[in-house]
Amino acid sequence: MKTIVCFGDSNTWGYNPANATRYPKPMRWPGILASALEASAPGGYDVIPEGQNGRTTVWEDPVGQKKGSSYLLPCLETHKPVDLVIIMLGTNDLKHRFGVSSYDVARGLAWLVQMVRTSEFGPGNAAPAVLVVAPPPFATMGGFSQEFEGGAEKSLTLGRDIAAQAALKGFPFFDAGTVIRSSERDGIHLEPEEHEKLGRALARLVVELI
Repeated sequence: MKTIVCFGDSNTWGYNPANATRYPKPMRWPGILASALEASAPGGYDVIPEGQNGRTTVWEDPVGQKKGSSYLLPCLETHKPVDLVIIMLGTNDLKHRFGVSSYDVARGLAWLVQMVRTSEFGPGNAAPAVLVVAPPPFATMGGFSQEFEGGAEKSLTLGRDIAAQAALKGFPFFDAGTVIRSSERDGIHLEPEEHEKLGRALARLVVELI
């Protein structure tokens, strides 16, 4: 059985933009991914969701312990051996209080990839494989508009900048914005049909990677 850790933020956690509750596990994209993989290879994959609302890549957040780089390695060690880590982060880095560019966010993601690649939490104490997923651009901002002031413009170039880091550093990359869009309800979270599309798109990539 192959172990896949889905390391992300509220869109991996399953935040529902309609009412701020959590989608049931089968409706979240990691759950969709698990179902699609199970259909193609019964008993062949263990998909572990590791989403946290507000999680950043490498930035210290004064509002809670949200820095992804602080938890990534303990997380992987907990689930060792891990065959593949899917990292979908970057949205929260675009909050106004961090004051960073989409290029900075992409560099933060590249650093997380480096952490995975130099770890010993894969099979045989090797490093796990890694796939970076760029979140889709923001839609019309709702109640999060003040917190993410200026972030919508940066979200338009985030996929491009992550793709550039992927080409430079040589890691697999998928731009979620090519298949899904953010909800018009709040501008940053995903409707159920978008979770479905993303999970199924990633299932096809996972089969190629491991």
